[in-house]
Amino acid sequence: MSPIIRVLLASVLLVLLAAAPTIEGSSTGKQNQANGCSCHGTTSGITANHNFPATYTPGTVYSITIDGTGGTQAFVGGFSLQVDKGSFSNAGTRTQFAGLSATHTNSGSLSWTMDWTAPTSGSGSVNMALAVLQANGNSANSGDTWDTTSAIIIESITPNQPPSASDLMILPGGDTPVDEDIMLVYTFDDADGDFEVDSQIRWSKNGVVVPAYNDMGMLPATATSVGETWTVSVTPNDGKDLGSTEVCPDNAVIVDVDSDNDGTMDLDDAFPQDPSETTDTDGDGTGDNADVFPNDASETTDSDSDGTGDNADAFPQDPLETLDSDGDGVGNNADAFPLDVTETIDSDSDGTGDNGDVFPNDASETLDSDMDGVGDNADVFPQDASETLDSDMDGVGDNADVFPQDATETIDSDMDSVGDNADAFPNDASETLDSDMDGVGDNADVFPQDASETLDSDMDEVGDNADAFPLDANETLDSDNDTIGDNADVFPLDATETLDSDNDTVGDNADVFPNDASETMDSDMDGVGDNADAFPNDASETLDSDMDGVGDNADVFPQDATESLDSDDDSVGDNADAFPQNANETLDTDGDGTGDNAQLIAESLAAEQAAEDDAAQKRMMTILVVVILLIGGAAGAVLFMRKRGNDDEDVPSKDFTQQTIPTQVQPAQQSYQQPVQQTYQQPVVQQPVVQQPAVQQPVAIAEPTVLRQWTDEAGYTWRTMDDGSNFWWTGTEWQKR
Repeated sequence: MSPIIRVLLASVLLVLLAAAPTIEGSSTGKQNQANGCSCHGTTSGITANHNFPATYTPGTVYSITIDGTGGTQAFVGGFSLQVDKGSFSNAGTRTQFAGLSATHTNSGSLSWTMDWTAPTSGSGSVNMALAVLQANGNSANSGDTWDTTSAIIIESITPNQPPSASDLMILPGGDTPVDEDIMLVYTFDDADGDFEVDSQIRWSKNGVVVPAYNDMGMLPATATSVGETWTVSVTPNDGKDLGSTEVCPDNAVIVDVDSDNDGTMDLDDAFPQDPSETTDTDGDGTGDNADVFPNDASETTDSDSDGTGDNADAFPQDPLETLDSDGDGVGNNADAFPLDVTETIDSDSDGTGDNGDVFPNDASETLDSDMDGVGDNADVFPQDASETLDSDMDGVGDNADVFPQDATETIDSDMDSVGDNADAFPNDASETLDSDMDGVGDNADVFPQDASETLDSDMDEVGDNADAFPLDANETLDSDNDTIGDNADVFPLDATETLDSDNDTVGDNADVFPNDASETMDSDMDGVGDNADAFPNDASETLDSDMDGVGDNADVFPQDATESLDSDDDSVGDNADAFPQNANETLDTDGDGTGDNAQLIAESLAAEQAAEDDAAQKRMMTILVVVILLIGGAAGAVLFMRKRGNDDEDVPSKDFTQQTIPTQVQPAQQSYQQPVQQTYQQPVVQQPVVQQPAVQQPVAIAEPTVLRQWTDEAGYTWRTMDDGSNFWWTGTEWQKR
């Protein structure tokens, strides 16, 4: 066969293979395929139906039904639905979701249901696209029909109605005392039920807005003065819109008041808060009614009513005195020595002023040489300030004599009121007697009649010598010799234990948690008791929040009982991750073993390749036509030249009485991938009759038909042909197995 023809046939075969349709559908559903598919029949024959609303209320749940009308209604079908907002839930029979896409789970239904929750307020319009397929059930993709539809679902938005203010009043209104606050009262109303937010309040004084009091519902009394007129307006606000400004029909005219109700208005009253005063003639700050000297600004009171004002009276509280000539604080009338600042009184009338008289009330005494408080005349020891009397006449003054009435005693060294002569312990003020002769005085001896005991340090009535705890009044015995008394020892017979702080009957020494009655052991020494430790033998774990048997420390998802690992660190647990070792993939919506992200890229590349292949196919067809024309012309020229050459040869005459039939060449069954190698039959020369050479035409190649196409778990796509052969897609071509 000519090389040109071989190339031509191979090209035709490749064109046919490239023209074979890619199957886009799947009996187990196809997500994100709402534009339909080219692998099943035609796009007419049924009508895709849905009951999505024309408008939606944000957050509302809508029950959605998908089906198709027309066609054979054989119960073999599928659908693919996409929305760009909201969410799907409550999947009906044979329905599944993948994000904002829904499709069938198998081909055994013509109707599907689900719930769609509209998006939140402000999301805007929702775009919906739907493809519905009805198959004829012949286990092939011929004779099927599908339809697509789309819709835009508009968000239902209720416009806000501005609020209003009514019934405005000023309290008090009209003539308003200058010392009162002024309050604005009004009714806020909003048809939408919105609350009032920052309504605008404007106070005006004599027709001019005063910004300092903007948005205040009460005007303080400190803001007003007599003669002013105040008005107010309100612009209501519901937080979304401002309503109409309303001016209060009332006003407040600020008037003078009589604060002390004395009949004189405050502006004319020198003392507006004092009902007993209105005038201050001499301007000294004291009203005329209370001013004893209303015309003398230097005087206001005469406390002792002696006719001399308090400011000029040296003794304003003493009507008997007004002067103090010597300035000694005693008025001249009462001063026995009015010109001697050192003396004023001579109480005993002995001619010596009390200040100079050591005994001002004793006319018999004036001096005290030793300054002992006893006059020299009566002092037994006038030069000894430490002594004045010697009652027992023992030559020792009463002050130095501890026993001034007892001539046998004078000293009490330890000051215990027992003279040294009679005191067994003269230098110990705490002791005088030793009844049991043990060298310890009776006062210090707790057991004064027992020579074997002297102390009871803890006052428990057991002597220190016999007391195991002489300084602890609560203890006397230590049965287990653990240095803890039996009374305080929770385990008095166990030398290894004394306390049970949490009262759990396990001693603190043996109790790992001595202050926690619910715990005693910590097997894994992690600081958490075995009772509270979900993993008592694992020091690295204590909690299992989601109760999945994996501790929170090791559990990447401690609050999710369905997950514990995230091998590829993509924040999706291994159980829910279709590709737990690939951080770039988590979903395999169509279950073909290829992740959604990679499949999306592959589909995009395939679409681009298909466009390029279509253009290449058109170019190839053009080249094919030209090649065929060239080949036909060349073949005709060859035949013509051969015929002419035969005519020139000296050959016997042809005998047409016997005919020879050219050998028939059977079509060769060739590989679907490789072009068929075809040869031409050479002319057969017979003697004596010469048979004309017969040119063998190219044998027609039967085109195999695709019976089934599928994708295995590894992601490879396969085809079974009607001639029994199998092919797989390498990514660039179909390769025979």
